[in-house]
Amino acid sequence: MITRDIDQFLRFARACPNDFGPATAKAAFLVAPEGFALAEQSASDNRYMDLDLGTDVEIALTEHRHLQSALSGSLPTICFPGLADTPDGLFPNNVFATAPGRLILGHMRHSVRQREAERSDIRNFFTGTLGYREIDLREQPGICELTGSLVIDHARGLGFCGLSERCDEVGAAAMHEAFGLRATLMFDLATSEYHSNVVLSVLAGRAVVIAPDGFAETAVVSAIEALYAPHSIRLSPAEKTRFAGNCIALSDRDVWMSRAAATALEPAHQSALAMAGFRLCSVPLWEIEKAGGSLRCCVAEIF
Repeated sequence: MITRDIDQFLRFARACPNDFGPATAKAAFLVAPEGFALAEQSASDNRYMDLDLGTDVEIALTEHRHLQSALSGSLPTICFPGLADTPDGLFPNNVFATAPGRLILGHMRHSVRQREAERSDIRNFFTGTLGYREIDLREQPGICELTGSLVIDHARGLGFCGLSERCDEVGAAAMHEAFGLRATLMFDLATSEYHSNVVLSVLAGRAVVIAPDGFAETAVVSAIEALYAPHSIRLSPAEKTRFAGNCIALSDRDVWMSRAAATALEPAHQSALAMAGFRLCSVPLWEIEKAGGSLRCCVAEIF
């Protein structure tokens, strides 16, 4: 089922058991920021970017190496080299995603990002080394930037797809089918937002972090919160701006976000994560965050 009907989705979702698959990934991959720069195309619809800021590739590379090392404490984490002509390549989760036995390629809106999906090394790793079947969503007309636009509860097989210039209804339907989800709720993001994963994260199927001002309708926020009650953490605009919503559970216990996000997270929200059974982990990504994404955007999950 894929729908905009909040009540219909909620009735269906509440009846879904936690038996769809593992709640968190078995491994992850990153792409190093060798080509790190602020892409003008991406900045056109990403309010978290400021083209007036200078960037330092060496600082970004150092942050990224520390990120890989830190995440490896939660799950196996591999890293592919970056390319000079892909300045946003360090955010691979928009372009590449996996479901058991499948590699999914997203249909990116901007041409500067479309070239990332041409990488034979990443694609061959999955299709050749791991034997995954490739599903290429670039061949269909809908724009769909994978787990940037689609937040997934992997335990229950539920999708939460925020529509914006980076994802339309046709693309949402294509992702729903490619991931083989039980149900997907489509909703409009606030006009200032570009990706769902900046304003929403489902943590290991049992908790949710959500920023209400990132959604066009408050009814959507209320429905998602109800589904994960009592473990729902409602972010303030200040927390969202520091990328607290761009977090990810990489084990049944570990929730990862950037140091800026963790510092901005209110004590009550830190306690709420602990009550849900999570340990808050963070690494500094000050330079990388200049590109308009944070820790979750850097992580492509392997299922």
